[in-house]
Amino acid sequence: MWQSSPPGSIYDYIKVASFSIGPDGLVEQWSKRAEDLFDLTAADVVGRDPVEAFMPDGFHSHGRRKVAEILDGKEWTGLVPFRMPGDGEESRRAHGAAELYLMPSETASGERAALCIVVDVRALRRIETDLASSQAIFGQSPFGFVLFGTDLTVQRANRRFAAVFGGQPDDQRGRTVHDYLARAEAERMTAALRRVLETGEAVTDFEITGHAPGRTDRRHWSINLYQVHSASGRPIGIAGLGIDVTRRHVAAREAADARRNLALLNEAGARIGNSLDLETTARELLDVTVPGFCDLASVDLFQSLLTGDDTAPGHPDGSSEVRRVAFASAVSDTPPPALGGSCPDSGGVVDVGAVHRYPFSSLYADALRTGRVRELPAPDGSLVRSTLAVPMVAHDTVVGLVQFSRTKGSEPFGERDRALATELAARAAVCIDNARLYRREHERALILQRSLLPPGDPEAAGLDIACRYLPGNTATEVGGDWFDVIELPGHRTALVVGDVMGRGLRAAVAMGELRTAVRTLALLDLEPAEVLSALDEIARGLGAPGGTQQSSRATHRSREADLSEVYLATCVYAVYDPVTRRCTFANAGHLPPVLVEPGEPALLLDVPPGMPLGVGGEPFEEVEVELSEGALLALYTDGLVESRDHSLDDGLRAFRRALADPVPALEDVCDHVLGTLDTRHGEDDIALLMARVQGLPADAVGDWQLPREPRSVGRARELARAQLLAWDLDGLVDTTELLVSELVTNALRYGDGEIRLRLLRDRVLVCEVWDANLVQPRRRRARDTDEGGRGLQLVGLLSAGWGSRRTPRGKTVWFELALPEDGEPVAEPTAEQLLSTYG
Repeated sequence: MWQSSPPGSIYDYIKVASFSIGPDGLVEQWSKRAEDLFDLTAADVVGRDPVEAFMPDGFHSHGRRKVAEILDGKEWTGLVPFRMPGDGEESRRAHGAAELYLMPSETASGERAALCIVVDVRALRRIETDLASSQAIFGQSPFGFVLFGTDLTVQRANRRFAAVFGGQPDDQRGRTVHDYLARAEAERMTAALRRVLETGEAVTDFEITGHAPGRTDRRHWSINLYQVHSASGRPIGIAGLGIDVTRRHVAAREAADARRNLALLNEAGARIGNSLDLETTARELLDVTVPGFCDLASVDLFQSLLTGDDTAPGHPDGSSEVRRVAFASAVSDTPPPALGGSCPDSGGVVDVGAVHRYPFSSLYADALRTGRVRELPAPDGSLVRSTLAVPMVAHDTVVGLVQFSRTKGSEPFGERDRALATELAARAAVCIDNARLYRREHERALILQRSLLPPGDPEAAGLDIACRYLPGNTATEVGGDWFDVIELPGHRTALVVGDVMGRGLRAAVAMGELRTAVRTLALLDLEPAEVLSALDEIARGLGAPGGTQQSSRATHRSREADLSEVYLATCVYAVYDPVTRRCTFANAGHLPPVLVEPGEPALLLDVPPGMPLGVGGEPFEEVEVELSEGALLALYTDGLVESRDHSLDDGLRAFRRALADPVPALEDVCDHVLGTLDTRHGEDDIALLMARVQGLPADAVGDWQLPREPRSVGRARELARAQLLAWDLDGLVDTTELLVSELVTNALRYGDGEIRLRLLRDRVLVCEVWDANLVQPRRRRARDTDEGGRGLQLVGLLSAGWGSRRTPRGKTVWFELALPEDGEPVAEPTAEQLLSTYG
């Protein structure tokens, strides 16, 4: 059965024509294709000499010989030039070439003839060139070419395709995508092929993933699919061009990982180390890494590090005690039994806060011992896929261990992850070590600071005292706040509140030096303004080279020094006299005291603020205020009233309102103030000193003016004896008479003006002798031949304490005697003591 060639056959591309030559050597038949090839019709050629019909003039003789040979029965094949179609001069000069196959034949009568087959050499060469190019491109291409038929089976594949998937190019025929890809990817590819076949629309950059034969790594290909047609436009298959883009995926993934790692490191830098608390810093590390870097994580720190031991934090073998300080999970609230929140070597779960050890042979101990990252195998039956044990190293010292774990479904840790984990752990370790050093300094400064504060509940004559000191928390450095209650001669009391500017151990040390200086100056019984002036000199000396005020040049250098090297402080110094209920204030840049008179609202005392200690160059002023019985006086530091959440004025108003509430007990007043105010405790230290005025009763004071005459000595003894007998202090009469006689005698001999005698009874008996001479008495050792000079020696021997102080109009010399306990006799001086004094 005859069947026509399909459209697009080889004859559509190769121009083949035929004609025949009769026994007379003339064209007998001329085919249609010959007409197309030579552009000559049958009427133009039939009956003519074929050589003359289409061959150039210069080839006629040679052509006739060949035709004659063919008619003689010889076959011939060769190239024959012919004139290009057209009538112009240019066409006659343009030659083409045809490949002729001349075959002898016979007519029906037995005469010899010839049949000629003609092929256009140009078309033939073009096809050969195209085929050669196609073969070169198809076979030598570094990309994979594959041709699928309409049944979606491979019709042809090039060497690159075969090299990727195994075998030779011919071995690929008849295969389907299921022979190359996993089921899911094969179904995606099949759907894409059908879509191209049905719609004719090309598919570009279609990515598939799979494993090449003999390889375990995942590969990525980008496929371009397009429909292939015959010359007549009929679809004959689908061509695919495949490019291995694994490197591009790897590069993209690495770039994404690098961006992620950089972002993670930036986040770590911003979030880790904001607190100076060890446990908080560990939790900050896990907040950054879970789930951004891993699914489970925990932090263990050496126990010695947390207890403040300054020795090496761990044994060299890595088996020292560690404490689990933080754990985080993005999987579930309970860590898996074998990893994350537990120790796989010991087999038990480790809760946060628990202390444990890693066995010497474990990889954990090895990481602590060597300071190197160790990757742990996943335990059987665990959700964990990959774990890194990362030592936390700060300044070449291992301080703890971090475990990072990824569960099944996540990518295992790679080399980049190990490097990132090391960097994250190192950053956290430095912050933890800084927090450890800060905690140690903070604790030492706090110990120093508390050791310098008054012990227990201070007592003062004529005052009910209550105080509170609240140090800042461990997240803030120790400040230089202090307060003090100092007993002065004459039952007077000095009340002091100060604040060294700055924080840390230096501030605490400066506070201690200033507080010691205040107590020393107070014992000199200086006026409040004089005390602050002397303190100002001392504060300036603290910032000078060597820590003392060495010279004016050193003072100049200290003033020009950086502010971090200058000690500045504020201070309020007040002296209260319970006899007169007068209080003298001097202020060096501190917040003003608050006074609450009975039945009146709280008010800020108008005390000139002055300049802070350490500035120098400005004098300090004094203000004297007479206080009512039951008045409340409050001295404080700025931590009580100043906060980031409200202004200083708002804090002062709130403080005054809190003091306006009538609370009988002074201790309750302190608690009420601290409970009412929004002190934001922890931001700054808080010192609060409160005193309620309770003046000495009139019957506890004996005060007399004596004329400047010899008989005043006897009169002084009589007045002292009568007053002590009225106070039922009979056992002190003889000693008091003797010492009063000595002081009044000295006032007559060396003093000026009238003499004043005052006896005060409170916790001790105080005797004061006043005169108008500013020269202070000086105790000296009398020689055996001296008639005098032993009075002050006797005073020092028989009294509990003695001294002198300047007054606005002269001086006061005083002594104290201890009051006898109930039923306890007073110890009188022995004869030996008196003889040793008077010789």
